[in-house]
Amino acid sequence: MGLLTDPRAGSGKVIQFLLKWERPLCFCLYVSGIVWILLLALPVFNDNTYFSENALLPGLVTKESNLEQIAKQYYVHLLYEMKLHPSNMPDAWLIATLNQLHLDVFTHNFTLIYPFQEQKFTGQNIYGIIRAPRAASTEAIVISVPFRPVNSIYLDTAPSVALLLAFAKFCRRQKYWAKDIIFLITEHEQLGIQAWLDAYHGVTSGTEGVLLSGDLSGRAGSIQTAINLELHSMKVSSIDIKVEGLNGRLPNLDLFNLAQNMIAKEGIRQSFQRRFDVKYKNKFKNWWYHFNTLLMMIATQATGIPTGNHGLFHRFGIEAITLEGFEKARQQSSDGNIYQVGRIVESIVRSLNNLLERFHQSFFFYLLPSTDTYISIGLYIRSLVLIIAAIFVKAFSMWQRLQGSTAVENKKSATVKRPKTDGFDIGVITSEILWAHICGIVIATSPFAFTYLGRKINFRTEDSIYFGFAIITVLTLMWPLYSRRQMKYKNAALVCVIALIELGTILMCIAMHNFSLALLIAVVYVPVILAITPQQRSTKLHKIISSLWILLHPFMISSIIVICYTYIHFSTDPFLSILFRGYRAAKQAFVFSIMDSVIYGNWLYNVTVSTMFPIWLLFWNILCSNSSVHS
Repeated sequence: MGLLTDPRAGSGKVIQFLLKWERPLCFCLYVSGIVWILLLALPVFNDNTYFSENALLPGLVTKESNLEQIAKQYYVHLLYEMKLHPSNMPDAWLIATLNQLHLDVFTHNFTLIYPFQEQKFTGQNIYGIIRAPRAASTEAIVISVPFRPVNSIYLDTAPSVALLLAFAKFCRRQKYWAKDIIFLITEHEQLGIQAWLDAYHGVTSGTEGVLLSGDLSGRAGSIQTAINLELHSMKVSSIDIKVEGLNGRLPNLDLFNLAQNMIAKEGIRQSFQRRFDVKYKNKFKNWWYHFNTLLMMIATQATGIPTGNHGLFHRFGIEAITLEGFEKARQQSSDGNIYQVGRIVESIVRSLNNLLERFHQSFFFYLLPSTDTYISIGLYIRSLVLIIAAIFVKAFSMWQRLQGSTAVENKKSATVKRPKTDGFDIGVITSEILWAHICGIVIATSPFAFTYLGRKINFRTEDSIYFGFAIITVLTLMWPLYSRRQMKYKNAALVCVIALIELGTILMCIAMHNFSLALLIAVVYVPVILAITPQQRSTKLHKIISSLWILLHPFMISSIIVICYTYIHFSTDPFLSILFRGYRAAKQAFVFSIMDSVIYGNWLYNVTVSTMFPIWLLFWNILCSNSSVHS
C-alpha cells in the first residue's frame, strides 16, 4: 500500500523507466502476446498426445462385436417408423425394442416454458440401463444419441440410433461390465440432454421455471463418462471428434486421445474441427494449416456453445465427447462401414470400463492444432498474460503520474502560500462507475421488457430484442449531445485507472474458465484501450480513437462479427444479400444467446452485457468528457 500512497514512491529507477517508456512497453507487450499466439502452431510448441491414465488399457482388449447386420435391420425398421411419425420420435417402437433386449427401460418427460411468450413445449427422452453384473451399480457410462425426425433441419441421426440399439444387444450378453451402461435417446437436441441431466442429478442448471426437468423413475450409478453418437450414414468414412462444451469446458485429454487412437486402429479417418491431419513439406504451409485448426478451436470455444450434446455433461464433472460420422464422399477410396464404427464404440466403452477411478490425470486445459498434438495451458496462457500485463502497466503509470502531479502542485501551492490543490472528487468518480454498472445490470434484464413492449405492436421476439438493443446503442453513442459537462482531469484519469484494473481482472477471471473468450476480448479491445487517455482538447488522433471505440460497442461488434461470418459462408452472393442475411442472423444470434443464458447458463451474454458494456461505457465517457485540469 505504501507504493500507492507515498508520493516519493515514483522516484525509483524502475518506476521512472516505466513512466518514460510506458507506451512503447505496452505496445511491445501486446505485440508479444499476438506473436506468441502465432507461434503456438509451430511443432516446437506442440507435444504429441499420450495416455496419462494407464488403467484405460487402450487397444489391449479383444474386440468381439459384429454389429453391422443387426444395426442394418434396426435401421430399416426405424426408417419405417420415422416415416409414420415424421415430426415426432417413435417412442412406442423404441421402448418396445429396448424391452425386447431385456434392459431396464424408462421414459422421461420434460417441459420448456418459453420465457418471452410463456409458451409450453414438451419433449420425451427414452433410456435403458444395463446393470453391471460385476459391481454394485455405483458407477455408470452413458451412450447417448440425439433423435432427429424426418423434418429436422439438422443432419440425420437414424444410423446412430440403429447402432446404439445394436450395441445394447451386444452388451446385454456380456458379463464383464463393471459399470452400469445407460443407453439414452434424447429429443429436441440439447434441451433433452439438459433436462435429463438436471433430473438425474436433482438440480436446475438454468433459470428457475424455464426448463422443467421433471423426475426420473430409474437411475444408475454415478456417471463417469459419456459418448455421444451422431452418425449421418451407414457408410462412414470419417469421424470428427468434438470436445468443446458449455462455457468452453473441455473433457480430459485422455478421453480424446482414446477416441482418436481407437478410430485410427479401425482404419477410419479421424478429424478435428472437420479438418484432417495434413503434413506439408513446406514449413510455412504446415504452420498455416495447423494455425487455422487452432484458430477454429479458439473461435468455437469462445462462444461457450457446446458443439454437441456431450458439452452439457462437463458441468457435472462427467468427461464426454461426441463422435460425428460422415458419409463417404465420391472421391474417397476408403469404404468405412457400421461394422468398424461399432468396434470403435466397443473398444472405447470397454477401455472406460477398465477405469478404477474418475479421470484425474492428463490435461483439462489444452488447445489442439491437430488430432495427435496438443498445447498445454502452461504455454498458451502466456499470450494472454503478456496482453493483460500491458493493461496493468498503463494503469500503474497513470496512477504514478497522478501521484506525482499532485505532489508537485501541492509543493508549488505551499511556496506561494496558496491553499493545496484539490484532490479527487470521490462522489463524482463513484457515481461514474456505479451508474455504468447499473446500466449493465438493467440492460441484462431488458430483453423481457423489450419483448413485452414488442407484443403491443405485434413485433416478433427477435425484432423486439434487436431494435431494443439498437436504441440502447444509439442512446449511449449520443452521450456527448446530452451530457455537456466537464470532468476534472484527475477524476477522469482515476476513472480510467479503475476501468483498466477492472478489465485486467475480469480477463484473468474469464481465462480461468474460458481462455479463448478472454483471449479474443483482449486481442480486440486492448490496442484501442491502450490509446485512450483523458484529453484536454480534441485532436485528430482522439477522433480516430473515438471512431474505433464506437465500432467496438458490444452491440456493434457482435453484429459485425455475425455479418463477417455470413460473408464467409455466402461469399458468392450479392453484397446486399449478404447484408440482409447478416442482419437476420444477428437478430437470431441475440435471441439464441439470451436463451442459452436462461436455459443452459451460458455466460457469453452475461459477460458481454454485465461486464464488457460497463467497461466500454466508462471509456466512452472518458473519450467524450471535456477534461480540464482546473475544472
